[in-house]
Amino acid sequence: MVDVGDTAPEFTAPLANGDVAEFALSERLDEAPLVLASFPGAFTGVCTHEMETFEERLEEFDDLGATVYGISVDTPFALNAFREDSGLTYGLISDTNRRIVDAYDLSMDFASMGVEDVAKRSVLVIDGDREVRYAWVADDPGIEPDYDEVHEAVETLS
Repeated sequence: MVDVGDTAPEFTAPLANGDVAEFALSERLDEAPLVLASFPGAFTGVCTHEMETFEERLEEFDDLGATVYGISVDTPFALNAFREDSGLTYGLISDTNRRIVDAYDLSMDFASMGVEDVAKRSVLVIDGDREVRYAWVADDPGIEPDYDEVHEAVETLS
């Protein structure tokens, strides 16, 4: 698991932003602090609530100079539909090949449902030097992050 003080692993993946573009971490460091919120699956109850809560608080993060992105193993096309359905204005990174999940050690299974290798619910705050400055990971996918704690972590970088 990537932890505070670690260098965030580089990755390139499709970005669902209403269209489909390329997201390369190293090319987005000028948008730092970056808030990367991974979630198990689009169109599910807790994931939808989490992403909508980040949307509701987006202006707070914008005011601190931070950029929010969601990450899941869903396709970029599904993520664009999810963005539209949920009224999200920030980009969602598609990790269908699971390179991010593997590099950051965030893989989990829902064995009881026969679903394997999805992203754990997590939030990482990465600074402009690619250093992880905040890390939260839930082993229980039903638990959402402490949004105030994420905000405070970003605020310390502003």
